[in-house]
Amino acid sequence: PLSTNPSGKGFVDYVLWDDNGKPLAVVEAKSTLHDASKGKHQAVLYADALKLKFGQRPIIFYSNGYKTYIWDDRFYPSRQVYGFYTKEELQVLIRRRSERTDLRNFTINQEIAGRPYQLQAIQRIAEEMVTVNQNKLKGRHRKALLVMATGSGKTRTAAAMVDMFTKCNWAKRILFLADRNALVTQAKNAFKEHLPHLSAIDLTKEKEDTEARVVFSTYPTILNRIDDTKSDEQKMFGIGHFDVIIIDEAHRSVYQKYQAIFDYFDSILIGLTATPKKDIDKNTY
Repeated sequence: PLSTNPSGKGFVDYVLWDDNGKPLAVVEAKSTLHDASKGKHQAVLYADALKLKFGQRPIIFYSNGYKTYIWDDRFYPSRQVYGFYTKEELQVLIRRRSERTDLRNFTINQEIAGRPYQLQAIQRIAEEMVTVNQNKLKGRHRKALLVMATGSGKTRTAAAMVDMFTKCNWAKRILFLADRNALVTQAKNAFKEHLPHLSAIDLTKEKEDTEARVVFSTYPTILNRIDDTKSDEQKMFGIGHFDVIIIDEAHRSVYQKYQAIFDYFDSILIGLTATPKKDIDKNTY
């Protein structure tokens, strides 16, 4: 704005470009002495100017080197992330703006999960994730906890939910976490039966395949993979690799011990549990 900058020119700190010459992301870098959010307004001005010039609004990042925030300001509020998205992950985010549909209008596949309470659970998740503001689809929450009694078909419900997320273009890749190898195998077999069109791998047994749509793993296995690098020195998984993480038996101990997984991946988290605790010192929520 000319009021603060008479020349009308501003210099963006970094722009991450797509192969087609359009801006994928703008990065506003602040000194480590300042709070990262000091760059938030400035980043918006740059995003506005880039959109005007190139016809594509970039995803916004602002950082002071210690804390980094991502902001897709047409859909979600800003949130803290572990690092920066890869080019491919940013391309997916940009495409998703026009491809994403309202989860609440999705017709759940009753062949997978047809019991009334399963349908209700999935509907509740959809309502938790999305809202409409001024006739525009907006993201609401990015975390939900599903409490279902043992034997009520949590895995089937999770499979029907994955069906919803993928068909509504909210998710390309899903991570399913369980705490024992047997549960991982069991979940993978169930998903294969209900969602045969989605490629799936079990990280505890199979070699890494970054193209798989659904990845099943135990906590320690995925923790090790986060630190691994591929032959070209790239990380095995970028922070935006998974769009949804489903946590089977999501208990307190999981968060205390494996918090690093949920800090690293910037994804929607769905916890499944049969034992909600509400004691003063032990709170699943």
